[in-house]
Amino acid sequence: MYILDKINNHQDICQLNAEQREQLCQEIREFLISSVSQTGGHVASNLGVVELTVAIETVFDTAIDRLVFDVGHQSYIHKMLTGRREHFSSLRQFGGMAGFPKPSESDADSFVAGHASSSVSIALGMARARNLTGEKYNVVALIGDGAATGGVAFEGLNDAAVSNEPLVIILNDNSLSIDHNVGGMAMHLRQLRTKERYLGMKQHTKNFLSKIPGGKGINRLLSSVKDKLRRMLLAETIFESMGFTYLGPVDGHDTENLIKLLQVARDMRRPVVVHVMTQKGKGYAPAEEHPKLFHGIGKFDPVTGEPFNKSGKTFSDQFGQTMLKLAQNNSRICAITAAMPGGTGLLEFKKQYPKRLYDVGIAEEHALSMAGGLAKQGTLPVVALYSTFLQRAYDMILQDICMLRLHVILAVDRAGLVGEDGETHHGIYDVGFLRHAPGLKLLAPASCAELQDMLMWAAEKQDGPVAIRYPRGGDRGYFDSDWNPEELVVCHRKGEDITLLTYGVLLDNVMEAAELLSEQGIEATVLRVTSLSPLPVDGIAALAKGNKIVVFEEVSAQCGIFQELSTKLQERFRVYGKDLGDGYVCHGALDALYHHYGLSPESIRGFVQEVHRIEN
Repeated sequence: MYILDKINNHQDICQLNAEQREQLCQEIREFLISSVSQTGGHVASNLGVVELTVAIETVFDTAIDRLVFDVGHQSYIHKMLTGRREHFSSLRQFGGMAGFPKPSESDADSFVAGHASSSVSIALGMARARNLTGEKYNVVALIGDGAATGGVAFEGLNDAAVSNEPLVIILNDNSLSIDHNVGGMAMHLRQLRTKERYLGMKQHTKNFLSKIPGGKGINRLLSSVKDKLRRMLLAETIFESMGFTYLGPVDGHDTENLIKLLQVARDMRRPVVVHVMTQKGKGYAPAEEHPKLFHGIGKFDPVTGEPFNKSGKTFSDQFGQTMLKLAQNNSRICAITAAMPGGTGLLEFKKQYPKRLYDVGIAEEHALSMAGGLAKQGTLPVVALYSTFLQRAYDMILQDICMLRLHVILAVDRAGLVGEDGETHHGIYDVGFLRHAPGLKLLAPASCAELQDMLMWAAEKQDGPVAIRYPRGGDRGYFDSDWNPEELVVCHRKGEDITLLTYGVLLDNVMEAAELLSEQGIEATVLRVTSLSPLPVDGIAALAKGNKIVVFEEVSAQCGIFQELSTKLQERFRVYGKDLGDGYVCHGALDALYHHYGLSPESIRGFVQEVHRIEN
């Protein structure tokens, strides 16, 4: 029987010896590759923390002690070792196990994690709660070097360092988040990695000299030289300067040494930073060679590593290609991203215009404020962020961009449902908070071609803030562009009985629903707005048919356009709305989510039939 089959909790792991732990790590890698190849998921990051997670689960009982993940996509091994191995066949599937920590799944998941840089703050809160309540447990934060570039991480470290709270912060340093890490912290960590080479050289020299006649005397004579070398290579770390005890850097794939070091850190009973160096994709050649591809991947061949379904052109690709066209004709154009040049389609832009691409690390607030400074001084910044991460920069949108009506373009990627990543990653709030920003134009393309037209218009014809929201993936059923900045409502189908209104790629589901309704004898007009702010209310009223308008939106309740339309059109139409509801949206494939939340073609047909029946 495999050792992994016997492991369900801390007590099981503690029964293992060093040889068995080594075998366990090998079995974990085999299981991870085999299982995730069938479901898709985050492979490289989890392969990189196998030994580290085994060490953590050996030293700490995570059912009692609090392990706080940062981002959390590297929590698969933790889930395997805390009783959820048999659920991996449902990983990231609708109704199945989440791909991120989720307290509702297990007591071993101490907190939700999906966005970066918050783990130290959360862990410090738990440590302080421990003192207030008189309970006894250890608190551990596991943060990557990419997440450590975020401003929230610095805020947490600043407070934790002087708190005197027993707290272990493990810095998982693999030099990557998704793309290569940038900035001062990344540079500092690169310097600290030299420390391990220095210590190894020092020990090797000492061992060598001890074996030759007079070697000890030579070693003493070299002491001043060694001291100078130490000061050159081992300058005080930023963590020690702040007040932490700093341990490392250490090999993150040496389980036994990690266990000893974590025991030392735990028993110090003060704030400690343990600097661990790991390799993304460790032990699986395809993931080692292509860690970006295997950061988040669909189903793949576990033998070759080849994805089964290679995606075609995406909205992100179209954005990147359009940015190249704009940059060729306008030297003022520059791009900003927060550690995601690859994910946002800007890799070729980075290659061709390296001085006009600013990767600020995981620091969305800084990205938006910097964009304001760039725009104020006459350049044209385009900020490419995922919708779910843009949420963290709301104040900067209001204060540092819109208040001065600066010409900044927000490229809001992954808007709407994103599928298997779930609650922390769906982009279903941006319509609500962006429509509140005075003077901001908010556009919603339904195709890659339309995204190109909107981006060109925003760059060449505007002089104020513009946001363009677009989904994950590529074109669906609609491939054309009907973008006309003078006519912000498009009629895609005519019918006299009722009007269906939507925007973005949800158009495809609404159009299919209209055809299903036609089979039932209900003829619907289908309208699509291309601008969400300003909202073309008069244009909608002019094209709508019947006395009923039903609005369909891929947003959370109260975050869309339904409320404004129902107020402004109430004298002429009865307005109904259907969105994703007021709860958090779970993970799963898009089709399953559309069905569950009532936005599949069949669900839309049923909703419209009910509205039509009530009204008639």
